[in-house]
Order: sequence, then C-alpha cells, then structure tokens
Amino acid sequence: MEKSTLAEEAIEPTGYNEYDAPPKDELQLNVGGRGATQRRLRNYHVTMIGFCSGIGTGLFVGTGAAYAKAGPAGLLLAYIVVGLVLWCVMQSIGELATLLPTAGSFPHWATRFIDPAVGFSLAISYGYCYTIAIASEVSAAAVIVSYWTDLTPAVVITVGLVLILASNLMSVRFYGETEVFGGAVKVLCFLGLVIVSIVITAGGANNDAIGFRYWNNPGPWTNYNGITGPTGHFLGFLSSFVNASFSFIGVETVVITAAESVNPHHAIPKAARRVTYRIAFFYILGALLIGIIVDPRNPALVSGSDNANSSPFVIAIKEAGINALPSIVNACILVAAWSAGNSYCWVGSRMIVAMTTDHQLPQFFGRVTKKGVPYVAVITAWLFGPLAYLSLGSGGAAQAFSWLLNLSTVAGLIAWATLSFCYIRFHAAMKRQGISRDTLPWKAPLQPYAAWVGFIGSTIITLVAGFPVFLKGNWSSSDFVASYIGIPIFIVPIILWKLIKRTKFVRAADMDLWSGRLQEGEILVQRRPPQNVWERFVDWLV
Repeated sequence: MEKSTLAEEAIEPTGYNEYDAPPKDELQLNVGGRGATQRRLRNYHVTMIGFCSGIGTGLFVGTGAAYAKAGPAGLLLAYIVVGLVLWCVMQSIGELATLLPTAGSFPHWATRFIDPAVGFSLAISYGYCYTIAIASEVSAAAVIVSYWTDLTPAVVITVGLVLILASNLMSVRFYGETEVFGGAVKVLCFLGLVIVSIVITAGGANNDAIGFRYWNNPGPWTNYNGITGPTGHFLGFLSSFVNASFSFIGVETVVITAAESVNPHHAIPKAARRVTYRIAFFYILGALLIGIIVDPRNPALVSGSDNANSSPFVIAIKEAGINALPSIVNACILVAAWSAGNSYCWVGSRMIVAMTTDHQLPQFFGRVTKKGVPYVAVITAWLFGPLAYLSLGSGGAAQAFSWLLNLSTVAGLIAWATLSFCYIRFHAAMKRQGISRDTLPWKAPLQPYAAWVGFIGSTIITLVAGFPVFLKGNWSSSDFVASYIGIPIFIVPIILWKLIKRTKFVRAADMDLWSGRLQEGEILVQRRPPQNVWERFVDWLV
C-alpha cells in the first residue's frame, strides 16, 4: 500500500487497508447508522470537498441578480449575515459528524436525536433537494455551452448525465479525486477573478480607476422595485439575503464524507473550522469585489442568460475591454456546474443509504460493490437527473422544472434548521445523562449557542423566502405555492410516518449517545505530528 509522506502513516491494525473492505464480522451494519460503504476518502479529499463543495453557477453567475436588487452594501451585508448562520450550522454538524461518522449522517441524526419520523422526512426532502439539483446543474451546463456553439442542449445534458453516473459508480476515492480537480479549477478561477477585479478597480485595464465609485453613485443601497427610502433598502437587502442563502446551500455536505473518510476525527473538525475561510474568501470577498467593479444598474445583471454573460465579474471584464477572459471564465463555470452536479448525485445516494440503515427503505437500496459503492442508491439518485430535459420544453414543462428547483432550495434551508435542532437535542442529552463534552473527539466552539443561532436563523430565512409575493401588487398564487410548499412537504411525511409507525419524540434521558462511534482499528490512517516547517504547512493545508 502506498504510504504518504505528508505527516501521515498508513497502518493496518486488523489486517485490512483502505483499498479492501473490512471483514464483515467486524462491522454491525444498520446499527448506530452504519452502512456498508468503505473508508477510502483521504484527508486532502475531505479538505477540498469542504472548501469547494456546492460551489456551482450560484457564486459565479447568480450573485448578479442579487446585487442588482440590493446594491453594494446590501449584497455584502447579506452574505455576512447568512455566512454567520452557516458557520453556526457547520460547527454543530461538524461536532456530530466527528463523534458519529454514520452513513448519510443527516437523516440518522434526526432519527436518533429528535424523532424517527423527522429522520424519514429529512431524508426525503434533503435527498430530493440534491437529486433534483443534478438536473439543475446539467441544464445550466447546456446553457453555458451555448455561449460558444449552437450544439443541441439535449446532447450536452446527455453527456453530462453519463459522466456523472460513471464518476459516482467508481470507487469513492475516484469521486474524491474528481472533487479535487473541480475544486482546484474553482479556486484558480476565483483567484484569477480577484486579481482581475483589483486591476480593473485600480484602472490597470483602461486607465479608468473605479475605486468605490458605485458605493457613491448610485450609492450603497438600491430601491427594491422602485420603493424608496429605508423600506426599499431593507427589502433589497432581504431579497439578496434569500439569494445568498441559496448560494450557500451545499457547504454542509462535507460532513457526509465522515462515513467514508479514513480519519474523520482529524478531517471533519478541520473542514468545519475552515468553513470560516471559505465563507470569507469566496462569498464575502466576492460580494465586496462585485460592489466595486460593477454598476448595480447594469441591465446585463438581470439578463437571465445563466452563463458568463450575466456574471458580474464577466460584465466588468467586458466593460474594461479585456476580450479573452470571458470564454475562460465560462469554461471554469462549466467545470463548476458539472462538479456540483457530480457532488449532488453523491449526496443524494448517501441519503438513500442512510434510509436503509434506519430501516426506512428496503435493504436492496443499500447494496454495495466490492469497493463499497452503493450502486443501487447511486442509480436511484441519478434517475432524477433526466428531469433536466424538462428545461428544454416550453410552457408547462419549463414551468414544472422551475417549480421543482424552487422546492429544492427551500428543502436545503429546512435541513439547516433541522440539523441545528439535532445538535440542540444532542447537547441536552449529554447534559441530562451527565456526560462531559470533554469526552468528545472534538468540541465545536460556542455551543449550544451557535446551534440556536443556526436554528433560528435558518427558520427565519425559510419563512421570508417568498416575501415578494406579499408586497402590494405582487401577489401570485403560483409564486406563493412555489416558495412555501416545501414546508408542508416536510411536515406531511412526519405526520404520516408517525401515524403508520407510531414513533415517539426521543427523550434526552433515553437518547443513544454511544452506538455508531468509531471502534479501535477503524481509523485506517494514523497521523503523526508534523516534523518540520514543510510538513506543518502541508498539515495546515490538507
């Protein structure tokens, strides 16, 4: 077996290694959330997934419409506030994942710490959120390719879907490598945009130094839908607040890697801590740069082209007279879209596996290959991808696709709130059963207060997501349903499962806090302390 020189050493305490499945008699499947997947993701895979997972067209393109509605200050403030909520959610679920690196993680925690009915509903809503997002990203990729060619979008969608299926049916280690590649492209692209933005605002492109011009004219705030004064400014911020939330959804998926990480006790806490850097680097810095280089009144921001033409960065690049970069940025956005779709298929399949471990689906869906790939779950999740062909239609088909996407975004926000509540219940059980948090593999900071901020913040965002329909003259029954039907879709399965299975709310005193923890010999890579400056740098990096 290949050994790493980067401050880690492979060990085989029980006679198997990361390339072979552990002996069956060493694992009790479906106990404590354990599935049949294997630990093949190394720490650098988890690091890159944590830093770049979920970043698709939303960051590079979707920020344009939000900026047009909120202005420079509104966009920046929205990303700071939502970033704080996300940080709190990540600290909560990071601690849980480090302690209980279970298959699929999220539904099992809800089953175990709240109510089995809540776990069942969360698996459905969150799994749907990501499986339908596969269709979203491959259809976005088709639009992006139209930037260069008139190739039939159906061909692009088909190629994208085939590649996603092939990637997810390979070993999870191969999936990790694709995420490393896609993440590297995203980081390099964003670094390039940062440098170009600085050059543009300093006047290096056309000798026109912009500085903070747009913060002065038209000003830091915009008037939402023509509503002037503080009310219009606040509504603009609120609109951008909702858009920012949708851009952030997906960051939390890194903790799902815990069940397939070779060393979750090391990798997951590091990923949870580094979400701070990710929020600051990608989103807050990005929002600040957009407010410097683009006029919020630019009509291209709301053109709805869904490719580089409506990206605020590309708009600024074109206005600065730099002609070669838009195609390069569009290529990076294409890679980001495919990478996000690939990630969404992986997440959706793990939600299905989680349902099998809690006996909420037949065990058939949890079957794995010799390399630990849950192939039935992967194919089941992938089958939602062809819904992307609906986006090619007109009238009812296109409207149906739009509705499906709206439902998926609300489901992600509901998951944030539910997961934060899972931690609140877990923390209460620790206190009730007299177990010190000092016994945990990793203690997240500011708990349980961070979990309460995540729970309350996510709930507020969910409730205000459809606020435009309540403004005077804006009422639309279809928009109202699309914005809020995700809430009853989450609640109804809870009620049905409770009626059918007679489940009960789990009391803190009765909560299982032990099963599903790592056992001796399960960590397949034992880390040693870094020995020199280079190893300390690598240890910090990955």
